[in-house]
Amino acid sequence: MAVIRDVMASFELLQPTSIADAHKLLQQHGEDAWVMAGGMDTFDWLKDRIRKPKFVVDLSGIEELKGIRNTNDGIEIGATTTLTEVVKHPIIREKYSLLAEAAELVASPQIRNQGTIGGNVSQDARCWYYRAGWPCYRAGGNICYADTPTGRNREHAILHADRCVAVNPSDSAPALIALDAKFVMRTLRGERIVDAEDYFIGPQIDITRLHILKPGDLLTAIRIPSTWAGARFYFEKIRDRNVWDFPLLNVASAMRVSGNSIENIRIAVNGAAARPLRLKAVEDAVRGKPATAATGEMAGKLAVQGAIPLQFNAYKIPLMRNLVKRAIGGVEEAKWAS
Repeated sequence: MAVIRDVMASFELLQPTSIADAHKLLQQHGEDAWVMAGGMDTFDWLKDRIRKPKFVVDLSGIEELKGIRNTNDGIEIGATTTLTEVVKHPIIREKYSLLAEAAELVASPQIRNQGTIGGNVSQDARCWYYRAGWPCYRAGGNICYADTPTGRNREHAILHADRCVAVNPSDSAPALIALDAKFVMRTLRGERIVDAEDYFIGPQIDITRLHILKPGDLLTAIRIPSTWAGARFYFEKIRDRNVWDFPLLNVASAMRVSGNSIENIRIAVNGAAARPLRLKAVEDAVRGKPATAATGEMAGKLAVQGAIPLQFNAYKIPLMRNLVKRAIGGVEEAKWAS
């Protein structure tokens, strides 16, 4: 007789049809509840039997959480809007193509058809020790297995590591930070709106989470203001495989250029730390300077200051330096200059 090993632990499935009902269920069950949107991250945890929630709150039946809407100052994207919808939406492609490009590089078409924008920014770390159930710091233990003499850490952090060296795996997160997006949440105290960059946290704040959502909280929407609509955008993702792969590093930038001078800029990278990083020092350094390879070269060097490589990920330092360089100076100019 065949032995079935890949069996999920039992749970009670709850399927609310409104944000209010979902939030009530999450508040009622607290840490015993698991929020499921597209299920791309959820089913990995459940099938591997690493997470065993008593209740799974399925958001797929809540119409309020779906779709892309115009607002008085930009657009609002429901948290369970699929990545495919984000990629194909005409307004996003016309005015906020940075997000469309980032979302289109997530995984594969099949996964984008099911995965959601809220799930992509809220997914957990992909460190193989953590995902396999090893008792590391992030899982409540007292060691980081990746940061040991025998640890495998090729995909791990070069910046802002604090005990845990796992990185944030989202592709849409740096694009949303560059677009100055706002994340809308339903919490115990009512609606809360935070800047995209403040949605994510590092291990120095809470080593068990990559974002600020606490048990009982619910991400409901992402708002993108018109501030950066139609700006000069750049997105690049480096990965081992062309599809169905998480970033080794990615970069997103939005620039306003007058002539060839950078009037304003927002730039963020992911895959370098436990949270996507907005590079404010780089923004300040290049503002007012020409958008050339020389400026990009200076920015790239500044971006990696303080980087500390592990045994197998030193390649990320020149990689990040060059991604920032290209995001500012352009691919052709950066190639010519190197």
